[in-house]
Amino acid sequence: MTFAKQACIAIGATAAGLTAVTAVIHPSLAQATISGAGASFPAPFYQRAFAGVANRVRVNYQSVGSGAGVRQFVAGSVDFGATDEPIRSAESAKVKRGVVQFPAVGGTIAVAFNKADCAKLNLTQKQLVDIFLGRITSWEQLRCGRGKITVVHRSDGSGTTFAFTNSLSAFSPEWKSKVGEGKAVKWPVGLGGKGNEGVAGVLTNTPGGIGYVNQAFVRGKLKSAALQNRAGRFVMPTRASGAAALNNIKLDGNLAGENPNPAGANSYPISTLTWILAYQRGNGAKTNSIRTAMNHLLSPAAQNQAASLGYVPLEGNILNQARRAVGRISP
Repeated sequence: MTFAKQACIAIGATAAGLTAVTAVIHPSLAQATISGAGASFPAPFYQRAFAGVANRVRVNYQSVGSGAGVRQFVAGSVDFGATDEPIRSAESAKVKRGVVQFPAVGGTIAVAFNKADCAKLNLTQKQLVDIFLGRITSWEQLRCGRGKITVVHRSDGSGTTFAFTNSLSAFSPEWKSKVGEGKAVKWPVGLGGKGNEGVAGVLTNTPGGIGYVNQAFVRGKLKSAALQNRAGRFVMPTRASGAAALNNIKLDGNLAGENPNPAGANSYPISTLTWILAYQRGNGAKTNSIRTAMNHLLSPAAQNQAASLGYVPLEGNILNQARRAVGRISP
């Protein structure tokens, strides 16, 4: 029997922007079904990675955004959660089964735009802030064609939003004082879209639109801007520039860490890790299946596929710490 007959991966986007990633295999081949929910940022990577373990574990992952994913994890309604912002201590304290948190993959948050007569866009950190503050309102101000700029942002609680606004706060004291950082903020201007999928969809249907998404969602009519980094260079979001940035992240005891404006001439300034949340105890008969799925996520077979999907594979000490964390998932 071919793999195509044994397994398939289905991703369906609803009108609300929710995406389900489900590994479906013949019942006789599955040891167990495990469910997860959370960040849309890594959803295409999880789709591909979990397909590689579908002959051993059936995985159902709901791309509902980091905020909803953490809430479902805290409530105990899933076997694992996923978030682009590390779980906060107040949330972690509510999880009586204990929390095992570890990075799953890295990525760059692209400033994506839809402007046919603008082949290349270089943005300073100040210009990026001014766009999202509503001060820069036309493409003429950016010397990139003509017309009105339509800002697009997330409408749901989002770890991608946290990482993006965290960088804007690092770029600008004014942004930090007026808007700040978080999974959800009070946007000065713009239209909302649910999930990375939703923002990409609104941008695709909005000539003159500009917004932020995981680089993996920049396709079709969309292009990525080059952003000025801390060293003053304009850098595109790529595997190499993302890896240079992530090398500046130091993880704490909970494997959480961030650097919203990393040093380095080759660093892309808005780069982030994304995390899996698992339960330390109370996994019962699903323990081995959860470990199998997560070990595969961190395996060379899965991580080596990350770059082709627009992500930054984990390497070195970060990867080793993540693999050790999986071993703490117990019955």
